[in-house]
Order: sequence, then C-alpha cells, then structure tokens
Amino acid sequence: MLDKPAGLPVSARTGESLDAWLPALRLGKRRDPQPAHRLDADTAGCLVLGRTAPMLARINALFAARKVGKLYWAVLRGALRGEAGVVEAPLRKVSTAARGWRMEVHPSGDPARTAWRVLGRAPGLTWVELRPETGRTHQLRVHCAHLGAPILGDAMYGGGDAGGLHLLAREIALPLDAELRVTAPVPEHMRKAIAACGGIA
Repeated sequence: MLDKPAGLPVSARTGESLDAWLPALRLGKRRDPQPAHRLDADTAGCLVLGRTAPMLARINALFAARKVGKLYWAVLRGALRGEAGVVEAPLRKVSTAARGWRMEVHPSGDPARTAWRVLGRAPGLTWVELRPETGRTHQLRVHCAHLGAPILGDAMYGGGDAGGLHLLAREIALPLDAELRVTAPVPEHMRKAIAACGGIA
C-alpha cells in the first residue's frame, strides 16, 4: 500500500501519473506492481498495489466481493442534519458539451450506498467519516452533495475552490491471512479545516 498524494492521477494518457513511478516500486520483483483499485486524482490517501499477479487477483476478488474495509475523511462545505446516517442514491454518468462528464443521482443509475458519521463541526463546515459500501465513480463526492453539503474544494459538485479537494482515503483494511490495516496521514491542505472542526492540529 502507499499514500497517494492529492493531484496525482493513478493513470493518465498524458502528464504525470502513478504509472511513471511503478518501476521504482518493484522492490526486487520482475514486474511493476499494479493498483488494485482507483482513487480520484484529487483524492489523497491509501492506495493498494498488488506486487504479484496472484496477489493482485486475490485483492481484486476481495474488492469485488466488498470485503475490503474502506474509511474516508472529508470536510464538507455546509452543515449536515443529525450525527450519522446512510445515503442510498443510485448514480449514473452524464455528459454535455457545455459541462463535460459528471455523475448524478438518478433512479436509473447503479445502486450506491454510503454510511456517514460526523466527527466535528465548525461554522460552515462539517468533518465527517465516510464508509462507501459500493464503489461507484465519484460516489462520495456526489453523495455528500446530495446531502446538501458538498466536499470542500470540490468545484464540480458545489464545494467551491478551497485549495484542494478535502477528501482523504484515511484507512483501508484487507482480510488476508491476517488482517492488514493501514492509515494515511492527513495531507497539509486539509489540516486547517479539520483543526477548525476540533480535530488534529
């Protein structure tokens, strides 16, 4: 596993991406490790790599069976009602010439479910823990916007420009022979907002 910085795509046809760094992560293996899942380019935090083909297949099977524990931290622009809940809102991809592609909540979309819990609050901000139970594109971003409090810095879904997307893949747990659990540090661009909400300084 590695701590992916915000702003680095996992893969890209042009420009810098994680793909260019994979040879340096071989650590004695013949082939480059490969990502077992995806994170948005602007999302920081835990990313799982498979170093061998058998292990990559095993990890992919865990993701497909929804057996991987995924926990995210986000700072939202706005206030949420209540202290915890679950969003069940299907998502579909839409595209227009004017706005490009994006995801939206729609009855004909793919099922998507996210559990959330408030960790702290500040005027105009809410710090939350998010646990996606499905893995749709932009799921957490759209579900937070659907709740009326988009992720801070998420200009696509109403979070404005706040010096970076305030979304962190904070923890991931893999049920292998023994459970493997890792935690990512809070990136610099999120620290001030989390501190304002009563979190780590």
